[in-house]
Amino acid sequence: MNPEIFREYDIRGKVHEDLTEDVAYAIGRAYGTYVGKGGASLVTCGRDGRTHSEWIQQALIRGMGDAGLNVLDIGPCPTPLLYFSIHHFHTGGGIQVTGSHNPPEFNGFKMCLGTSTMFGPEIQELRSIIGRGAYLEGRGEVQTRDIISPYLLYLKENIRLSRPLKVAVDAGNGVAGLVAPRAFSDQGCEVVPLFCDVDGTFPNHHPDPTVPENLEDLREAVLAHGADIGVAYDGDGDRLGVVDEKGRILFGDQLLMIFAREILKEHPGATIIG
Repeated sequence: MNPEIFREYDIRGKVHEDLTEDVAYAIGRAYGTYVGKGGASLVTCGRDGRTHSEWIQQALIRGMGDAGLNVLDIGPCPTPLLYFSIHHFHTGGGIQVTGSHNPPEFNGFKMCLGTSTMFGPEIQELRSIIGRGAYLEGRGEVQTRDIISPYLLYLKENIRLSRPLKVAVDAGNGVAGLVAPRAFSDQGCEVVPLFCDVDGTFPNHHPDPTVPENLEDLREAVLAHGADIGVAYDGDGDRLGVVDEKGRILFGDQLLMIFAREILKEHPGATIIG
């Protein structure tokens, strides 16, 4: 097993080269062992829309089950919904199969123990468990759950726009296309969809909205349709790109200032990390 796939904040590698069915199974058993020793018995597991994510997820879940972990399979969904599912279903953790914003031949895993994301030494411990073969033994159960419907309901109940907007949405053929257009429509917005059908080959442009070249289609759509705003997502929906009504890109530091102002209104003195 290539040790370099165990990175600081996730596990990531090339499919069939670094990530095989056996590797996914071993990572599932190691994760199940790690969170099981931490006291968890139930976790959620989702995946992005890459062509290989489903079989990788199936192997991963088998491994978790053989470590005695019970799994709620929440199917294809953005990574933020995986995090939401841990709170919604009150599970002891969660793991997402995703290649994030990387090219189509990559895939990997983002993991949580409880509601906290695993990183650094915790991820290296998974590698150590695999190397030692020090797995827990068990027979976990798998159940299927829908997370998109409760997430959209949560947004409807907790967010109110001051006025309807015309919003151009570029999902980059990632799993954000399953959620974002409906979320804006629920707020009374008129949605101009771009590449919202899930296609793990990413035929239109690379799914990383932090790169300006990948926002050209969105900029053109905003100007052509007279939209108030354009939003773009990466492959698993946890990176955001924004274009204003004049087609100008709002970069991450600018977005942080906008979000910080709103957070500080509700939570004066809160810490903002830039």
